[in-house]
Amino acid sequence: MNSKPSIYGLTLDALSGWLTEHGEKKSRASHIWEALYTARATEFEQMTAVNAACLDLLREHFSLNTMTEFVKQEASDGTVKFLLQLHDGSLIETVLMRKKYGLSVCVTTQVGCNIGCSFCASGLIKKSRDLTAGEVVEQIMTVQRYLDAAGSGDKVTNIVVMGIGEPFDNFEHLINFLEIVKDRKGLAIAAKRITVSTSGIPDKIRAFADLGTQTHLAISLHAPNNELRTRIMKINRAFPIEKLMDAVRYYLDTTGRRIMFEYILLSEVNDGRETAAELADLLDEFKELASINLIPYNPVDEHSQYQRSTAEAIDGFYDVLKKRGINATVRMEHGTDIDAACGQLRSKQMKNEGTAVS
Repeated sequence: MNSKPSIYGLTLDALSGWLTEHGEKKSRASHIWEALYTARATEFEQMTAVNAACLDLLREHFSLNTMTEFVKQEASDGTVKFLLQLHDGSLIETVLMRKKYGLSVCVTTQVGCNIGCSFCASGLIKKSRDLTAGEVVEQIMTVQRYLDAAGSGDKVTNIVVMGIGEPFDNFEHLINFLEIVKDRKGLAIAAKRITVSTSGIPDKIRAFADLGTQTHLAISLHAPNNELRTRIMKINRAFPIEKLMDAVRYYLDTTGRRIMFEYILLSEVNDGRETAAELADLLDEFKELASINLIPYNPVDEHSQYQRSTAEAIDGFYDVLKKRGINATVRMEHGTDIDAACGQLRSKQMKNEGTAVS
């Protein structure tokens, strides 16, 4: 695979500037951009509106394909999980989910994860590097090409940045990625159709608010108090709930936008009615602009201490929140007949190959 940087990592302005610096006309950027995102060229030779000298220049400095499909799993509900191999041999996951409101893609932002959530398959393999903006965009293009090959005319309409890694730990590349996919001359994914999920890094939440990206923000909470959250999520030692909630207040005051909290329900750990009442207390001040997404747990072999909450426990937890006026939903599950948990397919593949996963 080609180790040259992905051309998908350039914003339209950056591409225009790069061409000018290399003696090419700035106007060629729009032709290249159209070839990338409208015609969806897979080889530079397919950019027929770009002259040969410019194509040679692009070919010398960039790659159109920095990853290949390693494994693909298709679920009965139409969910497709892609295990992609990067130019350096690293493996990442990307997921296509078919929802009522459109086709949503969940992208990965890092190779591995250092956040250390004790229930998560993604953290079984420590972070080795950040993905570039181009590598994140290329995940979207991989899925779009899969849809193109099906001949249905379907297009990616939504993006969730919830795959392997902590997006705010790769902040600069994340912001570039968002600018590229939102560009109206390219993929034109509306900001309101993009959600970025973070485990809770306060200074980055504030920085994200200041940028005014108009994209949705989701925060992985999973517990209403420091003792329990630290047990579940190592990051809480550095950024306890008080600091996280201060950043949430700043985000809401700055943007006026709604915020979503994610809460994975773990049987007899964080799914009791008393815990739900404590969660309602924590979120009470935010309830006009906040919602909580309750997520049934997908068990992971390496985290056998955790089990899926019963239907009765989930219903009871939900009931407590609703009675307290907290806007809550139970997430609709996708891909339950394949390796549904984030990072699960990757860790399984690496175990099969005899690669250490911890």
